[in-house]
Formats: sequence, C-alpha cells, structure tokens
Amino acid sequence: MDVAFSQRFVDAGGIRTRIVEAGDGPPLVLLHGTGGHAEAYLRNVRALSAHFRLVICDMVGHGFTGKPDRPYTLDVYAEHLAGLLDALGLERAHLSGESLGGWVAAWFAAQRPERVDRLVLTTPGNVTSKPETMRRVYESTLRAVTEASVETVRSRLEWLFAPATKHLVSDELVAVRLAIYTQPGAEAAMRNVLVLQEPEVRARYGWNAEWTGRIRAPTLIIWTSDDPTGTYDEGELLARWIPGSRLVNIDGAGHWPQWERPEDFDRLHREFLLASC
Repeated sequence: MDVAFSQRFVDAGGIRTRIVEAGDGPPLVLLHGTGGHAEAYLRNVRALSAHFRLVICDMVGHGFTGKPDRPYTLDVYAEHLAGLLDALGLERAHLSGESLGGWVAAWFAAQRPERVDRLVLTTPGNVTSKPETMRRVYESTLRAVTEASVETVRSRLEWLFAPATKHLVSDELVAVRLAIYTQPGAEAAMRNVLVLQEPEVRARYGWNAEWTGRIRAPTLIIWTSDDPTGTYDEGELLARWIPGSRLVNIDGAGHWPQWERPEDFDRLHREFLLASC
C-alpha cells in the first residue's frame, strides 16, 4: 500500500478484536459487511490515512476477531463497537460502514448519538428487507464457508461487484477470505452472523422511520448504480427517514464502491467528514 500502518489486537468489551490503524487526525472507524473483514478497505488506507486516524476493525464474529457463540444482532455489534471505542480511548468518532457495517453504524448512531461525529452509510443494502435478497445472502455466504474453496469464495465476492468491475476481485483478496473461512469454528460463527437474514430476527432490527429518525449525526448515504442488494429508490427512502441526510450515487460500482471506485469513495469521505472539523 506504500503507507505506514499497524495491525494489532485490542480487548473490546472482553472480545479479542483485530484492528488495522494508519494516519493521524480526527478518528474514522470503518466497518465492513456481512462475512467481511478489515481487508475490504485496503484500497482506501493511503488516501484516508492522510487526513484521519483510520481504524479498520474485524467486527465481532468476523475475520480474526473473537467469535463468542451467540447470535450477532445489531445490539451485539453495537456493544462491541462501544467496547472498541473505549479500548482506543475514543469518546467520539466518525463512523463509516458498508453493507452490514452501515446498518451497525446507523443503529449505533441512533442508540448512542453522543459518540458519533459524522456518519457515512455505504450501500447499506436491502433497506426494505426483500426476502429474495436475504435468501441469496444467506445461502451464498454460508456455502462459501461450508464448501470453502477458491471457487465458492470468489463467487461470493464477485456477486458483490458490478459487471465491469468483477476483474478487481484479486487472488489475494480471495486467499485472505478463504483463510478466514477455513478457521476452526468458522461455520458456527457464520451461522451466528447470518441470523440477521432470518425474517423473524430481522423484523426486530429492520430499517424503519422510527429508529432512523433518532439519528442526529450529519449523515451521508452512498449508493451505487449496480448494487445487487438494493436499488437507488431504497437509498432515497433511507434519506427521507434520516433527518438532514444527503444521498449521492457512484456510477460503475456494485456493493463494494470502496474497492471498485476508491477514488470516488475517498473523495466523498474527505469532502463530507472534513467539513465538520
């Protein structure tokens, strides 16, 4: 990456948590999606660490972070995030989350507004809880673990990308995810991760005007032209629910604009987050 960074483990509320850190300045915490890990943001480290104290974590149950045997609901993720901020000595931070990470960041901002400066939600995905999308996420993600191979992991990743960007799914990215998905206990952890794709669980945490209306942090919503999990009108719905939020679109990207269109993703973060400093 041609940039100085460090990787370490911290105790976040009793959970051994992997983080990648780089840069100095206002703290910015990046949160990945379902089944993801810190490497999802490696194409953004150089640009963002020039302006922020960048913290990228593996969320609870993900990556190389601890995996307690319990269903990972939004409350569990939020508690882990609070523990991470405490471990890093951060009273407040900017939060930016992609997919599940955006859902977690928004929930956290609604429940703990005093700890969030500005909020970026990138392709938070399936805002309207479409059953077919939930089923696709559940089946393809679990298969990548229960039948872990280069082929199943690559297929899961390529589904996230726009047709024109699938070539950006690198061998290195596949290898890292395959290493994660073949750890002891990976299947049990993934089943706990995927509870949010179960209708009865999701109903308790699904996006709606009531809880999103409690978000007070200035919010930027980033959608894309080719997101396989949700259409732009779902982004417009979310923008109506979150007070004072702004919606922008990145053309030529699917569910991972931070990897597919890093220049656009980084520029939007700089322009939006630095306006508050």
